[in-house]
Amino acid sequence: MNNAIQGSLHPARHWHRHDDGRVVCEVCPRHCALREGQRGVCFVRAASADGMGLTTYGRSSGFCIDPIEKKPLFHFLPGTPVLSFGTAGCNLTCTFCQNWDISKASTVDRLNDSASPEAIAEAAVRLGCRSVAFTYNDPVVFLEYAVDVAQACHERGLKTVAVSAGYIEAAARRDLFAGMDAANIDLKAFSDDFYRRLCGGQLEPVKETLRWLVHETPTWVEITTLLIPGENDSPAEIEALSNWIATALGPEVPLHLSAFHPDWKMRDHLATDPAVLTRSRRIAQANGLRHVYTGNVHDLDGGSTRCAVCGAKLIERDWYRLTGWTLTANGQCCACGAGLAGRFEPYPGDWGARRQPVQLG
Repeated sequence: MNNAIQGSLHPARHWHRHDDGRVVCEVCPRHCALREGQRGVCFVRAASADGMGLTTYGRSSGFCIDPIEKKPLFHFLPGTPVLSFGTAGCNLTCTFCQNWDISKASTVDRLNDSASPEAIAEAAVRLGCRSVAFTYNDPVVFLEYAVDVAQACHERGLKTVAVSAGYIEAAARRDLFAGMDAANIDLKAFSDDFYRRLCGGQLEPVKETLRWLVHETPTWVEITTLLIPGENDSPAEIEALSNWIATALGPEVPLHLSAFHPDWKMRDHLATDPAVLTRSRRIAQANGLRHVYTGNVHDLDGGSTRCAVCGAKLIERDWYRLTGWTLTANGQCCACGAGLAGRFEPYPGDWGARRQPVQLG
């Protein structure tokens, strides 16, 4: 284990003390066992004489107003602005991380914006946001902070969004997602070998998180898979992944197939060919998924939402900007009256594709 991050510790949840005195974290399947002064693989959960503590409570790597489509969430309050923030650290070790400067940070030097849960909720209301997103790094590792922020948001009528890899234990999962109105779960691949070799984790806990979220909670769920050339983009793997989503979760769960760009420790790989995204989308649709999108590429058809019954275009998107809307106030297709799965308001938002950094502290 690594040396402890310098800074104050906020009392953590979900841990126990081993017979040999070590503090065992129970937030994720790693179960890091720490001596006093050590921190886990995530970098931000540390052992002290009092037990387990969170080093990043109340501190963020920055705040930004994003379009909700950037999370990505296409069936949750389309067109609306979401106040987004993260902290530091991650409980997976993905060699292809696209936010590595935040998620792989091993110090709190990046955490230059401080804010209490109440301050974040008040800022979101003041800035005209409809929701607050826990993103940029995984809220699993700053669970205590995320839970308190979510409570403060709900008290002010705001929705909450978790962008997560879903690598979390059952008790901590119930704790975190009890306060989340929507989630985008990163299903990184559909092979345990990929998870072990490139992420330092396992596939099954993520599948369990998805099954639980979809079938046992009211949280709206969408899935993202980053397609990496030669690693998880074969037709056979897309076939298996999309078939599992359709049968285990249901055909209405949206799937976002996103393009990889070389980063972190995978700079030797090529970027994803847009043709592979299109091919993979067609495979997923053939397996019964009704809402499959392509991401990180300019694809008007792959970014738009169609009615699963009559095929009418319901929400047209150009990147993150809404350019067409033919849903009724009740979230139904104007052409045939079929309902669209998701969480919609009577009218779409008009935030557009803007990304607006804000400072709270």
